[in-house]
Formats: sequence, structure tokens, C-alpha cells
Amino acid sequence: MFFKWLKTYMPRGLYGRAILILLVPIVVLQVVVLTAFSQRYFSDVTDQLMRGVRAEVSLYLDAIDHAPQAQVPMVIDALDVRLGFQSTLDQGQAQVKNRRAWYDFSGVLITRILSDAFEGLEGVDLLTDMRAVSFSMQTDAGRLSVTVPRTRTSASNPHQLILMTLVTGVFMAFIAAIFLRNQLRPIRRLARAAEAFGRGRNEPYKLAGASEVRAAGAAFVNMRARIERHIEQRTLILSGVSHDLRTPLTRMKLSLSMMDADPALADDIKDLQNDLSEMERLLDEFLAFTRADALDELQKVDPVDVAHSAVERGLRAGGDVTFCAFDGPRISLSARPDALGRALDNLISNALRYGMAARVSVHVYERSVVFCVEDDGPGIAPEDREKALQPFERLDVARNQNRGSGVGLGLAITTDIARKHGGSLRLGVSEALGGLKCELIIAR
Repeated sequence: MFFKWLKTYMPRGLYGRAILILLVPIVVLQVVVLTAFSQRYFSDVTDQLMRGVRAEVSLYLDAIDHAPQAQVPMVIDALDVRLGFQSTLDQGQAQVKNRRAWYDFSGVLITRILSDAFEGLEGVDLLTDMRAVSFSMQTDAGRLSVTVPRTRTSASNPHQLILMTLVTGVFMAFIAAIFLRNQLRPIRRLARAAEAFGRGRNEPYKLAGASEVRAAGAAFVNMRARIERHIEQRTLILSGVSHDLRTPLTRMKLSLSMMDADPALADDIKDLQNDLSEMERLLDEFLAFTRADALDELQKVDPVDVAHSAVERGLRAGGDVTFCAFDGPRISLSARPDALGRALDNLISNALRYGMAARVSVHVYERSVVFCVEDDGPGIAPEDREKALQPFERLDVARNQNRGSGVGLGLAITTDIARKHGGSLRLGVSEALGGLKCELIIAR
């Protein structure tokens, strides 16, 4: 239970936790050292010095009790000269009250020792003059007020040691924090470069920091280079295959168009032309999938305008698409407008392929913007939703086969675009239309 509570209030960042690891030992060490030093040094030294003060003050009391009354003032003056004290014996002398500074720890011990030694003690003043200890007591001859130099009662300026220790500890912690921040800066740069690469940007990264951080940075740079080569090779292969297949498709379409219009072969020719058109459309999907890696530059866009543009393109294509809701403040989103529009086009086209109508809405949250596309189709079963996001996965047996076929790249392209915007694509059930609900989540 304690560790769970402690974990709740622990800093989340590496810098905060490192500072905590640095400060806790310093604070604990200072508290232990100051406590032990105060007990073993200040208390012992004060006790030893106060033994002499008690004996010397006793001389004043003995003089008052045993010396002739006429000679008491002279005896007290002589004691002041020899002992270095200042004292007065007067019935009208004001009573001294207990006063001390809150940080005067040795003053507590001085007050207690004097109170235990002299029954008639009225008060001890350590605040009026920080360099002296003043106290008063009632005697048979009147009120005796004595002022003793502070150096005679305790170690001089004990609070200065505490102050210097605290100031030194804070200064060294500040220096250590600066050094620690410089050591953590390469880790932060590595994290930013990795996050940017995950969003499709290739930010420059220079190896720096400790040897372990340099090793992690070198591994990241090599991994990024391998991934870029893999993506480039995949793009070249798909682009090359799609381009090479267009040539025979074009020749086949040209041959069909030049064939004599034989009524007996008219239906077969039309079916062949439809098949060629379907093959050409599939090639276009392959090319769109390869172009998903070549995203445009980041720009400030209005998510509502992006959604409206996608809805208008869906309407021009002959679909029943409506923009139904906008929830949240109008903001400017840092995104790639062409890629974001392509992702919404894929979701709307899928909705119209497997349903009769599509609804688009935009929801703005503190850390993300959610584009929601809903349809009235059959939807996707929960156990198949993860599979539907993978490239080349087709679930047409569970959807509407009469609306055409595909190669399973629409949702994969949208997922890839969402990830490169620091977001994701989430599938669910539309409460309004009863079909599939696709939520394109884009990080702000």
C-alpha cells in the first residue's frame, strides 16, 4: 500500500526522478549530521561551559548571603571585574523574561540548566542582545540581574553552522542538477528524434553524452537507416510492379476497344472491360499505399475544414455523406493536410462501399483530435478489427460483397497515416447508424 501511494506521487520524468535520488540522500545526510553534531558537540560544550557559569553565579549569591550588607555592592563590583560579568542588585530592577530566537537550539539548554541550578530564577533573555545571556533572580537583598557574554555559555554562533550547511547543500545540489541536466539532454534529443521518426519526420541527430547514451543513439541511427532502406525498397517494388502491369493492361484495353462489335461477344467484352477496370483500380490502391510513405510537410490546418473537404469529395463521388457534429473549440492542428485528407477519403469510401450512408464528425480534446466516420453497414466483428487494420487483409465475407472488392489497403493506409501523426485508428460500433465506427485519432 505504501509503495503504491509513493508511486502515485513520484515524478514521471527521468530528470525529476534523478533530482529526487540526488536530493534525498543530501537532505537525510544533513539532518543526521546536524542532529548528531548538535547533540555531541553543542550540547556537551554548552553543558561544560554552563558548569563554570553556575559556579561563578554562585559566588554572587554567596557574597549576598554572607558578606556584610554595606559591602555587598563592592563585592559584586569586584566579581564583575574578575569574571567579566555585568550585574546589578536592586529592588526596583525590572524582571527578565524568557526570550530567545527560534533557531537558537543551545539557548534551550542554557535556560534549562539555569532553571535547574537556581530556584529563584525569573527568566533568561537571549534575544535582546544576541552576544549575551541575561537573567534575573530574587535574593534576600533584592533582585539580582546578571549579564554573561554568550561565548562563556555556549559555542559561538551555532546557528551559523546550520545556515552554512544548508547553503552549501543547496548550492551543491544546484550544481549537481545543472550537471545532471546536461547529462540527460542527449537522452531527450534521442527521444525527440525517435518520436519524430515515428511520425514520419527525419530529424538530424548527433551522437553525444555518456558512452551508454552514445551506444543507444548509434543503435537508433542504424535502425532508422535500415527502416528507411526497407521502406524505400518496398516502395520501389510496389511502384515498379504497378507501373509494369499498366502496360499490358493498356494493351488489353486497346485491343478490346478495337474488336468488332459482335453481338454474340458483346457481353463477354463488357465483362472483360469491367475486369480490366477492376484491375486498374487495384493497381491504383497499390500506388496509393506506396505514396503513403511520401507524406507532405506539416502545416497548420483547421480539422473542421479538413473534414468538410472530405465530405464534399464524398458527395461529388455520389455518396450519401453528411457532416453531423463538431465538439470542442476551433483550433489549428499541426498535420499533413494531403495525407489527412487521404485517410478520411479512405474511411468515407469504405463506409459507402459497405453501407448506404456515412456520417462524419470531429471531436477536439486536450491532447488529441478525433475524426469519426460512421456507416450503416454490417460492421466488423470485435475479434476481426485488429486483423482489418493489417495490409492486404480482406474481410469481405463478413461485409457486403456486392459493393465491390479490394486488396485490403484502405484501413492499412489510414492506420499508417494516423501513426505518423502520433495517433491511431480505432474501430467500434456506431450507436447512431448501427454499422462500423472508425475513429481517426490525431495527436495535438
